Amino acid sequence: MSLDTAEKQKLINSHQVHPTDTGSVEIQVAMLSERISKLSEHLQKNQQDYSSRQGLLKMIGRRKRLLNYIRSKSENKFSDLIAKLGIRG
Repeated sequence: MSLDTAEKQKLINSHQVHPTDTGSVEIQVAMLSERISKLSEHLQKNQQDYSSRQGLLKMIGRRKRLLNYIRSKSENKFSDLIAKLGIRG
């Protein structure tokens, strides 16, 4: 359930902080959110895929830690990112 190059570039362009930004926390959260949504769709069709379920839970935990980091640095960035991605914080 990985992202192809075009999808990654689209996410980077929409969430980058400055023109040469390719790995900021905001971009990492956006990529994880996209991968989580794709993997969730896969698991709805394949309910007994336990190894993918474990990977999904790890990605959700990582995204949560990154969101907590953003929240500790700037509440405004956090709320903007949550609204932009359409996820619960």
